[in-house]
Amino acid sequence: MLQSDPLGVNQNDLGDRMVAAIYTRAEAIARQVVRRDNPPRFDWDDWLDDILTSRWLGFPIMFLILAAIFWMTVAGANYPGELLASGLFWIEERLLELFRLARAPDWLTGFLVSGVYRGAAWVVSVMLPPMAIFFPIFTLLEDLGYLPRVAFNLDRLFKKAGAHGKQSLSMSMGFGCNAAGVVACRIIESPRERLIAILTNNLVPCNGRFPLLITLASIFIGGTTALEGGAKVSLVVTGMVLVGIMATLATSWILSRTMLKGIPSSFTLELPPYRMPQIGRILVRSLFDRTIVVLTRAVLVAAPAGGAVWLLANLSVDGRSLLSLMAGWLDPAGRTLGMDGFIMMAFILGLPANEIVIPTLIMGYLSAGTLVEPGGLEALTTILTERGWTWLTALSVMLFSVLHYPCSTTLLTVFRETKSFKWTLLAALIPLAIAVPVLILINGTAGLLGLR
Repeated sequence: MLQSDPLGVNQNDLGDRMVAAIYTRAEAIARQVVRRDNPPRFDWDDWLDDILTSRWLGFPIMFLILAAIFWMTVAGANYPGELLASGLFWIEERLLELFRLARAPDWLTGFLVSGVYRGAAWVVSVMLPPMAIFFPIFTLLEDLGYLPRVAFNLDRLFKKAGAHGKQSLSMSMGFGCNAAGVVACRIIESPRERLIAILTNNLVPCNGRFPLLITLASIFIGGTTALEGGAKVSLVVTGMVLVGIMATLATSWILSRTMLKGIPSSFTLELPPYRMPQIGRILVRSLFDRTIVVLTRAVLVAAPAGGAVWLLANLSVDGRSLLSLMAGWLDPAGRTLGMDGFIMMAFILGLPANEIVIPTLIMGYLSAGTLVEPGGLEALTTILTERGWTWLTALSVMLFSVLHYPCSTTLLTVFRETKSFKWTLLAALIPLAIAVPVLILINGTAGLLGLR
């Protein structure tokens, strides 16, 4: 129960009222003593703030900007991604020739080239083009002064959830990479609220999960004909992001009233003036401080993961690969969640890097011995529909992708930030504890209504 002073002001509002009184008094003093020789006829900052932080327009504008960012990321990353993939897999062919010339054993060639190298190549070709677009745009909005307005809009929601308003900034960073979002939680001064932000950062989809969301939205929800420009796909992905944001707020509310109980800190945000962006600094910060650092971490864990996937697909028992056997064991649990054993296995093997979920799934379905590319959207549609996929399967996979446990890079970052195995384990279990009942509820409801 909140404590109140004799005037009836609760502790949540006291800090806000004190700060408001200080700023009101400061503005009054400034009006009395400050004189402008050439006052501007029109104050653009105030006019923009009236729109961007409006109670009625602030959120719609914010979501439209988010959808536009995803559209630019989706549309802009396609062609560079194809070129990069072609170049990296051309190098793979040269490596295969080199290993053959050296008369290396087939198992060594498969493990190092078809496993380790191809796993790393997949991650680079999938992650680099979107990150090279997303991070500069994110940094541009930061440099323009818009991100503090986003924090201002979301502050009251996070405060009602018992969290800190700055969590909106670390959450936004998580769209690029959850590991980077966890590091960004350092801006939150309160240890309790910083921990809430760390534990919930994974609930917004990162750059590595966008390819899966985009691909499945294109095939099962948006349709493949009208999506050449990526507009409808970006709206579907934005919807998944909104699911993640709602899950973040709900989980923050629960944590702040259970194991991380406490009163939200007062968050005083002085909105900076809008300013012209410094393009050179934006490129340097987005490329070296974010893109390269995040990509390096992902490759370091994805390369050995590719080798592990190759081993599971090529080691067999009684004529069946270990990958197929393990998928069979997981199939009952997968069916309960609206998926199957191969999908569950792909997510488990995708722990080091979410980018390899799709190629691992295709490899399992086709009984291939290495990570494969399906050959386009139409070929992938055929593979999935022949395996019994429906719109409900796609929706289940998309929701599980958004809500499931963090990748290993993010978990390692959580451990570095918290220095605690307990909180690192909870960072993995909390999202899973959300995903499982949500999928059971959706698939159970769809079954009762005959919508499968």
